[in-house]
Amino acid sequence: MKEIKYIVDTTLRDGEQSPGIALRREDKLKIAKLLDNVGVYEIEAGIPCLGQSESDCIGEIVSCARNAKISVWSRMNVEDVKKSLVCKPHILHIGTPVSYIQIYSKLKKNKAWVQKNILDCVDISLSKGIDVTVGLEDASRSDIGFILSLIKELKKSGVKVIRLADTVGVLTPGRTKEIVETIKAHTDIEVEMHVHNDLGMAVANSIIGAKAGAAYVDCTLFGIGERTGNCNFYDFIHASEEIFQFAMTKKQVRELEAECYELLKGAM
Repeated sequence: MKEIKYIVDTTLRDGEQSPGIALRREDKLKIAKLLDNVGVYEIEAGIPCLGQSESDCIGEIVSCARNAKISVWSRMNVEDVKKSLVCKPHILHIGTPVSYIQIYSKLKKNKAWVQKNILDCVDISLSKGIDVTVGLEDASRSDIGFILSLIKELKKSGVKVIRLADTVGVLTPGRTKEIVETIKAHTDIEVEMHVHNDLGMAVANSIIGAKAGAAYVDCTLFGIGERTGNCNFYDFIHASEEIFQFAMTKKQVRELEAECYELLKGAM
């Protein structure tokens, strides 16, 4: 029996950061409905703190969803988290810097500051009954010791899933396998792969991550996304359906792409 893997589609969040597209409310609702119908486990619908229009659209997507869980992205900031919860998503995803480049050079903070702030944000969301996934930003360039210690604190606070984010797209298959296996061996938390395609290995790294134990894989339609894009939804299913079980077939994803092509072609 093939192992079941779950697709998290981030076309409406990471994909929309592609140059060349600007989705209208009705476009987002149409794409979300199609993703829901095809069996995507989770739809990352956007970033509420971008403004009232974005927040209202996400709220409508939440109310229309029949099968998929709807998540929203938030910075690791208490005020942003509170604004994000207004949409009443099923899942709040909190981006959390974990590399020393981001923590010390970019933010001028330290590891203790990161740990305190993410735990405060998690507590606010869970106290409202909203599940949390924590995105370990720039995890591919991070100290694995800090990642493991942070995950253990997150598990104590009630977090069940972490997103391994290859923020700058530098992961290789070998390094992907090493990181995922280390996290699973020391923490047994659920892992979600989120990789970028800067080195042309987003699909390969996602497959290796899934084989190493990640249950969730982030994809976008046509592989669109910032810079060179994300893991291509169709290519990932096509390349790995012989080893994993998905809720959808590659034929269904092709049909989904055809229905969304006119809305997303500017990003390709």
